[in-house]
Amino acid sequence: MSGLIHIYCGNGKGKTTAAVGLAIRAAGAGKQVVFAQFLKKGTSSEVGVLKGMRQIEVYTLSTHRGFYKNQTEAERKQTKKEYRELFDTVRERSLKDVNLLILDEIISACNHGIVEEESLIDFLKNKPEGLEVVLTGRNPSQNLLDLADYVTEMKKIKHPFDKGIKARKGIEF
Repeated sequence: MSGLIHIYCGNGKGKTTAAVGLAIRAAGAGKQVVFAQFLKKGTSSEVGVLKGMRQIEVYTLSTHRGFYKNQTEAERKQTKKEYRELFDTVRERSLKDVNLLILDEIISACNHGIVEEESLIDFLKNKPEGLEVVLTGRNPSQNLLDLADYVTEMKKIKHPFDKGIKARKGIEF
């Protein structure tokens, strides 16, 4: 069976939540899942639960330096190096007995030039035939949209942050 490419994008809440839900569904069906987070601390509430599931392998970086736009040039260089290595690691891992690969916030990593979009596109065009791939993040390029089989946009209509309510553990992270 041919694996498809999903994009969960937009400025609304739910991109990662949808990806996590699909990871759990796939694991429940006995599929092997690789879940990699980009541009996040790796401490969101879902990470611990996913790590506890036998069929899900989680890849995050513990050296998060805050928002990329606020980093020094030296920090940005190191961030790029580490996330490109993370992408290389999960790309290689996905070539062996993986059914679902989730690249959470990879679109944002590409938009900032942290992960080269050309590398992601090359991988998507040459991925194993049965590998299902999920990309999340805001503002996917037209090239990524053209490659995708599913594109779901999370549109913010209203959000508590607009009223000054901070992100809550277990709900937003």
